[in-house]
Amino acid sequence: MSVRDYQPVIGLEVHCQLDTASKMFTGCPFHFGAEPNTQVDAYTLGLPGTLPVPNARAVEFAVRVALAARCEIQRVSRWARKHYFYPDLPKGYQITQNDHPYARGGGLEVPGPKGAEGDTTYVRLIRIHMEEDAGKNTHLHGERDSLVDYNRAGAPLVEIVSEPDIRSAAEAARYMKELRAIVRYLGVSDANMEQGSLRCDANVSIGPAGGPLGTRCEIKNLNSFKFLELAIRAEIRRQRDLLARGLPVQQCTLSYDTARDETRIMRLKEAAADYRYFPEPDMPPLVIEPELIERVQEDMPELPAARRARYRGLGLSAYDAGVLTADAGLARYFDAALTCAKEHGQREGEDLVTAKKLCNWITGELLRRVNEDERGDVRLEPGRAPVEPAWSAELVALVEGGVISARAGKEVLGKSYAERRAPGEIVERDGYRQVSDTGELSALIEGILDRSEKQVAQYLGGKTKLLGFFVGQVMKATRGQANPKVVRPLLLAALKARA
Repeated sequence: MSVRDYQPVIGLEVHCQLDTASKMFTGCPFHFGAEPNTQVDAYTLGLPGTLPVPNARAVEFAVRVALAARCEIQRVSRWARKHYFYPDLPKGYQITQNDHPYARGGGLEVPGPKGAEGDTTYVRLIRIHMEEDAGKNTHLHGERDSLVDYNRAGAPLVEIVSEPDIRSAAEAARYMKELRAIVRYLGVSDANMEQGSLRCDANVSIGPAGGPLGTRCEIKNLNSFKFLELAIRAEIRRQRDLLARGLPVQQCTLSYDTARDETRIMRLKEAAADYRYFPEPDMPPLVIEPELIERVQEDMPELPAARRARYRGLGLSAYDAGVLTADAGLARYFDAALTCAKEHGQREGEDLVTAKKLCNWITGELLRRVNEDERGDVRLEPGRAPVEPAWSAELVALVEGGVISARAGKEVLGKSYAERRAPGEIVERDGYRQVSDTGELSALIEGILDRSEKQVAQYLGGKTKLLGFFVGQVMKATRGQANPKVVRPLLLAALKARA
């Protein structure tokens, strides 16, 4: 077997920052964007005499993540000190969980490349553990000195460690997207990769399919889906090139150079012994009571996979279900609009506003306007969107009920978005209502045919494409307000009568 045919084996270690008001082991507040070194206290700076106390809210959030991933939650877990002497952690060690994490096993159902079709894969988890974050180093280009911001030091994290079940860079990116969606649905993190509240390390090796695993190398601090995928591909190329030249792959820690699209060795990989783990002497074991698990379980929201399945049951495609569930706010908006559709969309027992029609308007015209909005803070979420969910349902009902045309619907949506006004008000105010009265339209059509004797004769002579000409004349006479579904049969009947 050629080295080019070797199969990648990938596992991810994902760090998710928990969105609590204070840090993991101290009451010091933390939020992104504050001035450097303004969110620190004696514990954060590692001053003598300070003691850690676990953040109860962070523990509750961690339990949410474990339940969502179907992990086995350990009633008793233990804290440990992980030693390393980098300037971003002034204590000289990080409090984490080593061989006694709070959650083991579990896994995630990852959608395939086409959404939620039957090509999903299941990625098992090894563990999830809690720990505190480090500060942030800034290396100044061309300068000898580096800067350290300790605001983030001590922020609460969960680290989600997968089994090496991932087999491609694209699958790794889909796994990360699903994980980000889950933690956002849970409300435990904003999972903003650009700001670093969600980031991951990728462990990559290659080897013969079904054979022994190759040497694992770890790519550190990947903070976007794009760079995660590119970095893994680059590392697969590097390892294949080494093996093709008969050189060994050394276990190491790497960074990804985005400019050169290549991975670069930072250091030989540390082993557990290098970190000198030992039990944290200043805290007792963490006990998670069954009552906490039950309370969190009762408060769990509907998660992306379950929501995708529900949307498929409503007749949506895998792609549509994937688009709607990728963002928790958008999914909530759609559900709210769907509830309102039942009020707006009934006519003689017919459902005018189906899930598919509503989805098309929301993910098409409305989402496009949100994405183009220069304000940047606009989101499709109940209570925050310029067009309320009830208004989307009302707009679709107006179009599907023939009150306004689809073309007029786009204009009405634009005005509703800009003015924050209900579509029905705009339709009546600006005269968008379609003319559907058969008596009025029949009289108008007879007048147009009387004035178009030449075209009528040509149509009756076999040039049936002239029907479009007559439709256009009717639309012009009504300033585009005639209902085409009513106009066409009336025209055909009037022309037939003149044959």
